[in-house]
Amino acid sequence: MKAMALRETSSIEKKPLRMEDLPDPVPGPGEILVKVSVCGVCHTELDEIEGRLQSRLPVVLGHQVVGKVAALGSGVKRFQLGDRVGIAWIYSACGRCHFCQGGNENLCSDFKGTGCHANGGYAQYTVVSEDYAYLIPQIFSDSQAAPLLCAGAIGYRDLMLSGIKKGQTLGLFGFGASAHIVIQAAKYLGCEVFVFTRSEEHRDLARKLGASWTGAPEDQPPGKLNCAIDFTPVGETVANALSVLEKGGRLILAVIRKKNSIPPLDYARHLWDEKEIKSVANITRKDAEDFLSLAAEIPIIPEVEEFQLADANQALLLLKQGKIQGSGVLRVAD
Repeated sequence: MKAMALRETSSIEKKPLRMEDLPDPVPGPGEILVKVSVCGVCHTELDEIEGRLQSRLPVVLGHQVVGKVAALGSGVKRFQLGDRVGIAWIYSACGRCHFCQGGNENLCSDFKGTGCHANGGYAQYTVVSEDYAYLIPQIFSDSQAAPLLCAGAIGYRDLMLSGIKKGQTLGLFGFGASAHIVIQAAKYLGCEVFVFTRSEEHRDLARKLGASWTGAPEDQPPGKLNCAIDFTPVGETVANALSVLEKGGRLILAVIRKKNSIPPLDYARHLWDEKEIKSVANITRKDAEDFLSLAAEIPIIPEVEEFQLADANQALLLLKQGKIQGSGVLRVAD
């Protein structure tokens, strides 16, 4: 099969992904073989490529995978040949530890990420346990479904952990793939949304999707935020968000890594009055399942820009530069 493989870390500007011929994967007991149609691109892949997040090497990246079941391993019961399925960031967890038993498999010490600890969807075929795949609602095209599996699912977890309530104000710092999906869910839930981003194009999209105010990360919004979600890869926005957070508000940090350190915080200005900061680590299967159902109900239709699989380096470079409107998706097969 054809696959874009990563063999060593480097800056994305050096185009480290290479098209290779790899053996077709074979599904083991309880696994399904998926013929990949599309795979979304994500900031997490930039973290892997550029060495901020350790992955096995060599590896085939990609964890927003949509395709059809092409073969069944022994004992598979949940899916049939031809079913359209999605694969998300959570590739497996142990199922036995207190995190898994308590509904927090995303915190499992044996958590494995798709396209990080196991080969993902930047390829014509991939395999996954049937327990970690999801049927895709018919309302979505393949390309529309791909970003729902990570940008959408992790954004949904961010939103739930923020504690936002109907009628409250939510601030979104950064407006890329995840934020442009979160705003649609937040508006559906009855929240007012302020968006903080330097990109005029992203501000235009935010207003189109229902933001009642947009500005730069350091700007003063017309009112305090009850909750905020920081999607940016830089540390400075943490202080910006905390300074406009209402008393008792919560800031969610929705990235795996920040490129630089969080600047010193002034306790009285940024943290007093029972303000909270909470990070988000990975997703659970329930996050993906619940969000796919909600997205179909609303419905959430992501803005998508398509690229060919061979152009994965270029797509990721544009993502790094903030030049993709909505979500980038690699077209692997028609």
